[in-house]
Amino acid sequence: MSIKKRFLLHGIAACCAWTLAGQAAATELVYYPFNPSFGGSPLNGPVLLNSALATNRHTDPDIGQDQFGIEEKTPLQVFNETLERSILSRLASAASSQIVGPDGQFMPGTLETESFTINVVDLGNGFLSITTIDKLTGGITTFQVGK
Repeated sequence: MSIKKRFLLHGIAACCAWTLAGQAAATELVYYPFNPSFGGSPLNGPVLLNSALATNRHTDPDIGQDQFGIEEKTPLQVFNETLERSILSRLASAASSQIVGPDGQFMPGTLETESFTINVVDLGNGFLSITTIDKLTGGITTFQVGK
C-alpha cells in the first residue's frame, strides 16, 4: 500500500472512531442507590455490614466481661435475689391489704412502714393519688388510679 492510501485509511478510521466515541459519551447519568437505608436493595445490607465490620479497628474495652449483658451468677446469688423478691412481694401484699377496703376499693389514708410512707389521697371524680416516700433516700413516687 502506498503512503497516501494508508494515510487515507487511518484518517477514515480516526473519523469513525471519533464519531462513535462522541455518541457513547453523551449518555445520561442515572443514580442507583446501593445502601438499603437510602432505597437500595435490601440484599445489599449484609454486604455493607460485613464490609463495615471488616474495616472496623475499634475494640470495646468491656468485651469479654459478660456475654450479651447477662452476668453469670452463683447459685447463692440467685437464691438471695429470689428470697429478696419474695420478701418484697409479701411486704407489698401486706401494705396493699391495709390500704384496700373489704370491697376491693382503695381507702384514703396514710400507711407507715419502717422504710416507706404511703399516702392515699382522694382526688375526687373517682381518682386517687398514691404517693410513696422512701424514708432512707427521700425518693418520692406518685401515680394516680381510678377507684
